[in-house]
Amino acid sequence: MSRHSITERHMRAMLDVIDEARHSDPGEVPPLTLLQGLGRLVPCDLAEFSEVDLPTRQVLASQAVEYGGHYAQPDDDVWWRWKHQHPHCMDVERSHGYLDVAQMSDYMGTRDFRNLALYSDYMRPFINLMAVTLPTAPGRIRMYHFSRESAQPFTDRDRLTLELLRPHLIAVYHDFARRRCEPVQLTPRELEVLRAVANGLSTDAIARQFVVSASTVRKHLENVFRKLGVSSRTAALARVFPDPEPLSPY
Repeated sequence: MSRHSITERHMRAMLDVIDEARHSDPGEVPPLTLLQGLGRLVPCDLAEFSEVDLPTRQVLASQAVEYGGHYAQPDDDVWWRWKHQHPHCMDVERSHGYLDVAQMSDYMGTRDFRNLALYSDYMRPFINLMAVTLPTAPGRIRMYHFSRESAQPFTDRDRLTLELLRPHLIAVYHDFARRRCEPVQLTPRELEVLRAVANGLSTDAIARQFVVSASTVRKHLENVFRKLGVSSRTAALARVFPDPEPLSPY
């Protein structure tokens, strides 16, 4: 593919989408206007953004814009049951987001895909899906994905559009994440406990490290959750510590 397959008009539309996103209300990360703009650039029936913590199966962010009609809310339990049949998703997990833009037809034909339980139980009526991933920490998935009911593959221009926009999508995400994180005053001990959580220590292990009781550790974490306005360790870590990006393999 060549940059010459992108017309000047389309390039201006791409820049307009990024500019609109950068000037959006910082209340949502990433801004919904960015997803809406991407759905205009890459024709699809459903445009989505999702961020998932895999060990806890916690959905950290979820956005959707429907273009082809109203679609029923999918059953997350079904997704976890059959996600191993989604080859691109498995690649995303292994790459920590450092992956080229890809679509389902890169991995298998339409007939083979229709024969999967993943399709019949979860992804129906969408035959094709294209995704652009954003770098994230191990154990997480962060990506934009675009679904079509038609078996016609996404075009080279669609793929190149997302490849060229990917650095800007990453920059907008981190810019809005920084804007959302207002300073919160934690005590030195609360920060120490949270760092121990980030290092993978259990409540009992943290208690042994600081020579306190497990109930004291839980109390520190309760105070952290209250101050941050969150309800889980994963959310607290995402709020306090910068996203630990792995080194790019490229």
